[in-house]
Amino acid sequence: MKKVLAALVMVLGTGSSVVFAQEVNNSSAIVAEAQVPQDEFVKIDPTELPQAVMQTLAKDYEGASVKEAYVKETEETTLYKIIIVTQDGQEAETLLNEKGEIVKE
Repeated sequence: MKKVLAALVMVLGTGSSVVFAQEVNNSSAIVAEAQVPQDEFVKIDPTELPQAVMQTLAKDYEGASVKEAYVKETEETTLYKIIIVTQDGQEAETLLNEKGEIVKE
């Protein structure tokens, strides 16, 4: 009788462990949203650069072309990080404010 009872407990124990191992289909999905930190530069189209910035680039980097442009809003000002390609093919990076003034960071 003890052997039958022990076998019955083992069969029921094995069957219940399968129930606990099943995947739950109605679980809620976790959605993560990527947020850009406010102190990061965001890429923009070079045609969106202000006229003052374009004038400074034309004066200081004559003959160079704008490869990439980035913008960052701060409490004090708007900063533009610009990557240019000079006439001899060298890349340079400059940081300007919305007035076209060069900023040291």
